[in-house]
Amino acid sequence: MAGAQLLKAVRLRSYDLGRFETILPQREFADLVRQAEAGRRLLRGRTVWNVNSTARGGGVAEMLGPLLGYARGAGVDGRWLVVGGEPDFFRVTKRLHNQLHGAKGDGRGLGPTAALVYRRLTQRAAEQLTSRLRPDDVVILHDPQTAGMLPLVKAAGVTAVWRCHVGIDKPNAVARSAIDFLRPYLEHADAIVFSRAAFAWKGLDKNRTWIIQPSLDAFSPKNEVLDRDQVAAILAAAGVVSEGGSGEPTFTRSDGRRGRVRRKARLTEERSLGPRDPYVLQVSRWDSLKDPVGVLRGYARYIAPRQPAHLVLAGPVSGRVADDPEDVRVFGQVRAAWRRLPADARSRVHLVELPMTDVEENAAIINALQRAAAIVVQKSLAEGFGLTVAEAMWKSRPVVASRVGGIEDQIIDGETGLLVNPKDLAEFGRAVAGLLADRRRAEKMGAAAMRRVRSAYLAPRHLLQHLALLEELLGA
Repeated sequence: MAGAQLLKAVRLRSYDLGRFETILPQREFADLVRQAEAGRRLLRGRTVWNVNSTARGGGVAEMLGPLLGYARGAGVDGRWLVVGGEPDFFRVTKRLHNQLHGAKGDGRGLGPTAALVYRRLTQRAAEQLTSRLRPDDVVILHDPQTAGMLPLVKAAGVTAVWRCHVGIDKPNAVARSAIDFLRPYLEHADAIVFSRAAFAWKGLDKNRTWIIQPSLDAFSPKNEVLDRDQVAAILAAAGVVSEGGSGEPTFTRSDGRRGRVRRKARLTEERSLGPRDPYVLQVSRWDSLKDPVGVLRGYARYIAPRQPAHLVLAGPVSGRVADDPEDVRVFGQVRAAWRRLPADARSRVHLVELPMTDVEENAAIINALQRAAAIVVQKSLAEGFGLTVAEAMWKSRPVVASRVGGIEDQIIDGETGLLVNPKDLAEFGRAVAGLLADRRRAEKMGAAAMRRVRSAYLAPRHLLQHLALLEELLGA
């Protein structure tokens, strides 16, 4: 790929911050408008570049589009580039991703060969980026795939920020090896941003370290309000349920046009999910750190014998997420584990590979899946933030999730959801089965969850924190 264009621009839309007037208290909305105007003045004549490794699949991609859209709507020149690479590069960065979570991943180390692969590609990407930069610009590089770009980017005279969306509270030896691999590059960053304070690496300059939690966009196709008929029709159109009633499988696209779900999901199941069948849902990439096999086992041992609910495990069609070379293997493990389940449990488990051709259609299907679920779970072994948790909470769904990483920040245990030990299948099963049996408690918990997201995890808070960071870095 020598000489090839590694950076691809993502097309962005502009969104009016005025839409938040309908969901924010009047004083908060007025403050948003005032600070957005200050940000526009601060960044006049500058471009804010964001670089990550994929435009689809995963929480980072889902956050960047709306955040940059609102920034552009406020008059800021925000742009988004995606860095590509050879399979060897993404194998190394997936290894970094896993190891930053304390997991061994493919079991291979980060020795000289891995360092050479990583350095060569990130340097080429940085060279291509710097040719577009002006000295007053701001560059925000996201996650391990881009950290190696920092030396050349900073040498171009711009303000450079590295944003790390992953981590664990107490790094083990595996995590420390990944941190040591990346640390020399971070010396060139003006600021380093983590999703929670416990993720910030020891030894970093505290004056350069910021904590900014992720957010969701309440108006995106994944989070817009859908009525019951729309939900049923979308799930039927995608083939997830057997029938969908008289509604239309429509949703609102980011540009305001009406979209329609037309593509079918790829299903692994013994019988169809009926429109009245209650189900427990986990939505995630096919990633071992999301522990889909553990969800299967916990359901089969501790939920299926006690409750009639089905289990739906949903993720992208395997092999379609550019920066994840392991999803095909992990999905194969999930399917093999499904085949080994007891017959009764297996007949109520549905593995759903969602179409990825149209990202907004994919988002609409996930929206419908979450809204129709009796319980949403996220049994991750490690989690930077866990945006699917906030998404489900926004839809007033009761959530059972692992007591790890950013999930702990979102859920107030026993009030806005339930936190469990990610390795204790019995505890997981009891929590889910208990909420399935106590509908009143589940509904109360879901309502409290929605209020928490509205107060803490929507895009305006996220946008204003980024503006505060840039105000300090630019000397405003």
